[in-house]
Amino acid sequence: MTLSPDPGADIIIFGGAGDLSFRKLLPALYMAHLHGRLGASTRIVAVGRQTWSQQQYLQFIGERSPEFIEPSAFEAGPWRGFLERLQYLSIDLADAAAYGALRALDLSNPSRIYYLATAPGLFATISGHLGAAGLVDERSRIVLEKPLGTDLASAQVINAAVARHFREDQIYRIDHYLGKETVQNLMVLRFGNAIFEPLWRAPYIRSVQISVAETVGVGSRAGFYDGAGALRDMVQNHLLQLLCIVAMEPPISLRADDVRDEKLKVLRSLRPMSAADVRRDTVRGQYAPGLDPAIRGYLQESGVGPRSRTETFVALRAQIDNARWAHVPFFLRTGKRLARRQSQIIIEWSELPFSIFGEGTAQQPNRLIITLQPEESIQLGLMAKEPGSGMSLQPVRLELDLQSSSDKRRAEAYERLLVDVMKGRLTHFMRRDELEAAWRWVDPILAGWRDDFPQPYPAGSWGPAASSALLARENLKWFEESL
Repeated sequence: MTLSPDPGADIIIFGGAGDLSFRKLLPALYMAHLHGRLGASTRIVAVGRQTWSQQQYLQFIGERSPEFIEPSAFEAGPWRGFLERLQYLSIDLADAAAYGALRALDLSNPSRIYYLATAPGLFATISGHLGAAGLVDERSRIVLEKPLGTDLASAQVINAAVARHFREDQIYRIDHYLGKETVQNLMVLRFGNAIFEPLWRAPYIRSVQISVAETVGVGSRAGFYDGAGALRDMVQNHLLQLLCIVAMEPPISLRADDVRDEKLKVLRSLRPMSAADVRRDTVRGQYAPGLDPAIRGYLQESGVGPRSRTETFVALRAQIDNARWAHVPFFLRTGKRLARRQSQIIIEWSELPFSIFGEGTAQQPNRLIITLQPEESIQLGLMAKEPGSGMSLQPVRLELDLQSSSDKRRAEAYERLLVDVMKGRLTHFMRRDELEAAWRWVDPILAGWRDDFPQPYPAGSWGPAASSALLARENLKWFEESL
C-alpha cells in the first residue's frame, strides 16, 4: 500500500454503527485505504448512540464489515492499519451539548467531512448542532444520504435547515447509482463517440426502459420501508437520475454545475402527471406469497401492518417534452421479490421503415443494453445472417468489454463517491434544485395513489400483469419478455 499524496481528511460518520456504515461505508473506506487513496493523516470518527468503548466498537466492526469486503481484497495487515484510523464516539445526536465531545477531538485535517448515515429526520438537528458548536467552517463538507424527505415540502424543509450552516458547494447529496462505473461510462458512450450521438433522439429511438429489479424482500428495513415505498425509495432518486443521464443534452464541460444544469433541464421537461395520467400510466404493486412457501408476502413481514398500502413495485410511463425526446416513451420499473436481480437501461431504436428481407422474416429492433448489476456490461443488439445458403436473420450482440479493456481496478460505487467527496468533486452528487424538481414531478403520483391499494403480485414474478399491459398498448414489451 502506498499512501496517497493527498492531504488528509477527518471523516465523521453519524450512524457509525448502523447497517449502511458496516455494510457499505467502512468497507469502501477500507478499499480506499488498501489502495492508497486515503491521506496518511486521514482518520474516521464513527458517531453512534451505543455506549460502547473503543474496543467494543472495533470488535463489532471486525465481526460485521469483513463479510462485505471482497475476499481477495481482505488482508489482515492492511485491515489492522485501517482500524487504527477508526475512533468511536458515543453521543446523543439530539443533545446540543454533546457535540462538545466532537469539538474536543481537535479535527485539524485540511478537509472535514460529515457523513449523515442516519434517518433523514435527523439531518436538520445534526447540521444545526454542528453549526452551533462551531464545527462548520470553510473546510467542512456534509454528505446527505437518501431519501431526502418524503415529498417536496419535507425536502425543502431539510434543504433549508442544512443550508443555514453549509453552502450549496459544501453539500453532497449522494446517490450511489451515480458512482457505478457503467453509469459514469454512459456519459463517455454518449458524448465521446460520434456513432451514437446523431441517433440518440426521436424519431430514431422508439422507447427507453430503465429497470431496477431485486429478488430480496423488505427484510429488516420494514420500519423505514413501510413509511416510504418503492416510489420514494427508488424512483424519485435512482431511476430519475438514470433517466437524466440517458436524456440530457451534452453539457458544455464536465464541471459539476454544467452537468447538473443539463440534468435539471430534463427533470423540468418531464410532463407533469394529472390524476387521469396517474391512473393510466402508473402501476403500483405489492408482493404476495409466491410458489415457494418459505417466502412470505409483504403483509406477513415483521413490522408491516396487515392492511399496509405501501407499494413494493412501481412501473410507470414518463414523457419528456422537448425536441430531442418528443413522443418517445420512457418506462421506469422497480420492485422487490422479482424474478431476477437485475438493473438495466434498454435503448430501443425504431424499426426500419422498409425491410428487404420480406414480411415473414423475424427481425428484432436494434437495442443498446446497459447492465448495471449484477454484472456491469454494455451490449449492442444487431441482426446478422444465419449460417447457410438462405438469407435468414438472427439476433446477435456486440459486447463492449469494459472489464478487460483496462488493467486498472474498478472501484465500487461508494468508494468512488467517497473519494470524490474528499477531493471536492460535486459532479456526481445532486444539487438542491435538481432534488426538488424530482420531488415536484413525483408528488402528483403520490397524491394519485393516496386512496388506492397496490395490486398484489406473486413473489418471484415480474410484478403485476398490468405492468406488461402498460407497454402492450404501444405494441412494446419489457426487455425480458421480448427474448
